[in-house]
Amino acid sequence: MSTSDLTRPPAASGGGIWPRSSTRFDAAAPFPVHTEPLRILLVEDDPGDAFLVAELLAEADAPSDLTVVETLAEALPQLSEVDCVLLDLGLPDAAGLEGLRMLLGTGARVAVCVLTGLADEPLGIAALAEGAQDYLVKGRVDGVLLSRAVRYAVERRRAEDNARRLREAELHSAESARLERGLLPQPLIQQAPGVLVHTFYRPGRKGVLGGDFYDVIQTAPDRMALLIGDVSGHGADEAALGVELRAAWRALTLAGVPDDALLAALERVLISQRRSEEMYATLTMLAVELEGAGRAEVRLCGHPPPLVIAGDEVHTVDAEPRIMLGVLPGTPYPPTRLDLPGPEWAVLLYTDGLIEGRIDDEDGRLGVDGLIELVRAYRRRGGPLDRLPDWLVGQAEERNGGLLADDVAMLLLTKAAGGV
Repeated sequence: MSTSDLTRPPAASGGGIWPRSSTRFDAAAPFPVHTEPLRILLVEDDPGDAFLVAELLAEADAPSDLTVVETLAEALPQLSEVDCVLLDLGLPDAAGLEGLRMLLGTGARVAVCVLTGLADEPLGIAALAEGAQDYLVKGRVDGVLLSRAVRYAVERRRAEDNARRLREAELHSAESARLERGLLPQPLIQQAPGVLVHTFYRPGRKGVLGGDFYDVIQTAPDRMALLIGDVSGHGADEAALGVELRAAWRALTLAGVPDDALLAALERVLISQRRSEEMYATLTMLAVELEGAGRAEVRLCGHPPPLVIAGDEVHTVDAEPRIMLGVLPGTPYPPTRLDLPGPEWAVLLYTDGLIEGRIDDEDGRLGVDGLIELVRAYRRRGGPLDRLPDWLVGQAEERNGGLLADDVAMLLLTKAAGGV
């Protein structure tokens, strides 16, 4: 029943106990002015009480849109369409706090103000403990008090929602920080003259951590081991799995496990810890011997190939790509050996979030070829290597027309002349 159905008093029912106020609402009174009417759902089976609620709201000249139903069953489907529910605690299909519990049990984010009789005020107080925003005692309410109670109940509900969202955001931020510390550790490097490692990480557009991870360990005075990888999907599960893979790689590397056996062990960790068989991981492992000009062994598991940089010459590592970890367990991952272009060189490892951004308004992607061209242009104009990762992300975002959708992680290993 809508407000238009309440334009004349119903026949005497004996149940109407709301007072009629003789005082009109004063516009100068401290009642907040709102341009949008509140959508109010009155759940009241007494026609006399329902009529008087409509009259009191009209008397207060409060902006509102009132709908009336007589049972809780009629009310439940309409909760998403209203701002506040005025709930009588004596309904045909729900007596006492039962109706309030059923309403709150729907999970609807709507303010609730319960209505009690003169003898049931303790029930109203109990309703507050159950989750109602306010209660009103029939017979003690005029138009101004009713309007204010509804408005304040709505604002209280909104404040509770904002506080809840803030708590959730703080918990999410703390969780993300813990995961990020696990995904992005400090490189474990002692001393390597002329050798520097630059790291970079940025979450995707939605700000949700994905499964991108990396690590760097100096395993000997003249040897570095680098890892970069990406767990399929986005979210806490993927990030946690990335942390486990990275931590396992660091432990196995420090224990001196050969690279061939190391990848098999990582795959076992992935398979045992993933939440579904569809989850997999791409990664690149790079073992670099720094003595002399430098040599390296590369293993690609479904991951974009690293770039080798010497001056303004840039090319991909010519390594045979293998399937991702976790897709065909037991797949061998033989290394590709290469000589590095000494005495000065750099190797850039990255995740696919960097190259999957769109190019302007075209349907194409930046891709590996586009990345190579960006690095060449940067080096030809004398750009310093330590600023390359930040510059590359800025360029990729500019071509994408905004933030990149996926996470981006990078490792840049540089060797200057006169090093080890």
